[in-house]
Amino acid sequence: MKLPIRSRVIAAFGLLSMLLSVHLAADAQGIPPRSEAAHAQHLMPTRFDLVPASDPIAACLPNAAATVAVFPREDIRGVDTLDLHAEGLRPNTTFAVFLTEMPVPPFGAVQYIGDFTTNAAGRGSVRVDAIIDEAFAFNNITGVRTELNHIVFWFADPNDDEDCVPGSAPGHFDGDDQSGVAAMSSKNFLPGAPLP
Repeated sequence: MKLPIRSRVIAAFGLLSMLLSVHLAADAQGIPPRSEAAHAQHLMPTRFDLVPASDPIAACLPNAAATVAVFPREDIRGVDTLDLHAEGLRPNTTFAVFLTEMPVPPFGAVQYIGDFTTNAAGRGSVRVDAIIDEAFAFNNITGVRTELNHIVFWFADPNDDEDCVPGSAPGHFDGDDQSGVAAMSSKNFLPGAPLP
C-alpha cells in the first residue's frame, strides 16, 4: 500500500525530530559525537593467522593453517564475534580454543571459549560470541588484571596428539581437564599480540 505524500512527510518529520532529540540528549550529557570515520574504523574486523604451536606440530602437520577474524560488536550487541577457520589438521579431531595471556608455555591466564571438530579433510571452524577485544582475567584477591590478547587451540583429547608428540603428558586445556598439546597459536605476534 502506497502512503499519500502528506503521510510520508509527517513520518519523515517525526523521524527527524526523534533523531534530533537523541543527538541533543547525548550532547547534554557531554557525550562527544563519533565521526563516521572513527565509527567505521571501530567496526573494522581484526584478522590474523595462527601458526603451529611448536616445531613438532609444524613437522607433523606441515599444511596446518588457521585464520581468525574478530568483529568488534560489543558496543552494539554486548559481545564481539570471533570466527576461526582451520585446515591441514588431523581429520575428525576436536580442538579446544582459548584466549590466553601468552601464546607459548606456560600460557599464563587463559579463558576457554569454544571447541571445533575437523571434518574428514582436516578442516574445521568455530564462531564464538563473547567479549574478545577487551577480554581479561582478574584476580580479586591480588587485584591484578591480566589481558588475554592471544589465541591458542589444543588437541581436546590427549590421545589425538600422539602421532605428532608421542608420550606427551596430558594438559588441562579442555572441559574435562584432559587435553593434548597446543596445536596452533598466535606466537607469530611475539613480542606483541594480535588482539588489542
